[in-house]
Amino acid sequence: MATNTGLARQQTTAEGKIHVYTGDGKGKTTAALGLAIRAIGHGLKVGIIYFDKGGDYYGERHILDKLKNDGIIYKAFGYPRMLGNRFRFDNIPQDLQEAQAAIKQAQEWLKTDLDLLILDEINTAVKTELLNTDDIVDIIKQKPTQLELVLTGRYCPPEVMDLADLITDMKATKHYFSQGLDAREGIEY
Repeated sequence: MATNTGLARQQTTAEGKIHVYTGDGKGKTTAALGLAIRAIGHGLKVGIIYFDKGGDYYGERHILDKLKNDGIIYKAFGYPRMLGNRFRFDNIPQDLQEAQAAIKQAQEWLKTDLDLLILDEINTAVKTELLNTDDIVDIIKQKPTQLELVLTGRYCPPEVMDLADLITDMKATKHYFSQGLDAREGIEY
């Protein structure tokens, strides 16, 4: 099967962009994962770091495990936040330790030959006071020229948005959570 792998790698090597997927709507992580699948399909190397998404209940990780031989690596940080079918929103000391470990991992992966790096929920980690804006700005400043960098999560700091090349603001027009529906396995996680 012929692929465009050489073309994709050449374009990525030229200059990677900074993407921000933010907003109060559903789909930020899903969009980033779609981009990861597209990149893997073209032979690119992808890394995903999950900020504040510990626990083993996120369904996409079962698929990511199967894609490890196809060029994807990922690590999840964060103390588990699921309580039944509801998420815990308060911070505990372990959450802060996990966020710092995730930043350290991101800094290490910036020094590798990844083509695409997704930092999932990094923006939200600032709002929840697990990180500060400077942590994200430092990551952006360390980004190798050829690396495509994706930052997801609500409440993206304006300083980060100023550095982005692409910003998608997911807007919630209607969501069943407002009717009291719990998070559903396979749909929300």
